Amino acid sequence: MNIFGNGTKYQELQYSLEEDFENDIAFNHKIFFGQKTIYIDAKKKIESKSLGGTIPDGFFFDISDFNDPQFYLVEVELSKHSFFNHIFPQITKFFAFFNNHKTQKSLVDKLFSIINTDEKLKKEFRKNIGNHEIYKFISDVIENSQNILLILDNDMVQLPEIMETYSDTWGRMVKYLIIKKYINQDNVIYTLHPDYEILEYFLDNTDSENSENENKYSEEFHLEKVNDEVKAIYYQLRNNILEIDSKLIFNPQKYYVSVKSSRNIVYFKFRKKKLRVIIMLEESEIKKYIKKYTIQTLSSSVQNFYNGSCAAVDVDHANNLEEIIKCINLLINVDKI
Repeated sequence: MNIFGNGTKYQELQYSLEEDFENDIAFNHKIFFGQKTIYIDAKKKIESKSLGGTIPDGFFFDISDFNDPQFYLVEVELSKHSFFNHIFPQITKFFAFFNNHKTQKSLVDKLFSIINTDEKLKKEFRKNIGNHEIYKFISDVIENSQNILLILDNDMVQLPEIMETYSDTWGRMVKYLIIKKYINQDNVIYTLHPDYEILEYFLDNTDSENSENENKYSEEFHLEKVNDEVKAIYYQLRNNILEIDSKLIFNPQKYYVSVKSSRNIVYFKFRKKKLRVIIMLEESEIKKYIKKYTIQTLSSSVQNFYNGSCAAVDVDHANNLEEIIKCINLLINVDKI
């Protein structure tokens, strides 16, 4: 495929070497993924034994939301490679890594050593986490956020079926996007699909529209990996919401549980140590009710994927749940009008 702009034709570049693709990702990661991201080129920085015999192409920290930072093992692959002979076994090894506390600890130690001896990396972390202890930050993020980002140069037809078949590993932990490069002499254009900013929301949206997924996921699926406090918070909110209106439907999908009236009015997204509650109201309206929890502004593109004005509330304790219930009660009443 070619791209045309301002009277110029850009021809798609087919990568012949995976290394060239990897280098483009590392060099342009802040353009692709945002300014508050840190990408560590794994193959140039770490030996394979640190991950139990295999290493990803990169380690990726997303600190755009300091209250909910994310960690990714990054695998960059050319779509011409065999999915089942190459990509599938590689990603499977990463699942084993996340289940092994010893290799996780080894990786934390190694990453801390790399950062501590690389002034540019250390400055990046200091810029994003302030005076917080770097070692503890890395350790906490890797413990609480276990993601795999698969970056491809073209679509792979096997991925949707694999993610549905292996819902507890591929479906839960793997996110993928496609980056393509187009050139005209010395000028370069990249395309990214979906945009990284809406990656998780994009997958939410496509999943919810797939009728074959009906009843495939459950509340238990989402609660399996969270701590007891998050479970208790969710069940208390669930019970209180149903007391307001017993006809509301709690609808589990791959990446969330939504609350449906005539439309989806609330989304619950689960982290190991917190519950993110996305409320379909203007942020200014939400702030009138919620004072004791952190409210996260969602970009216009994310709000578009949720089909309306909304903001996220991060709930990591149960001391003030009545605030959230009052806010949701308002939304339920508004939706009935």
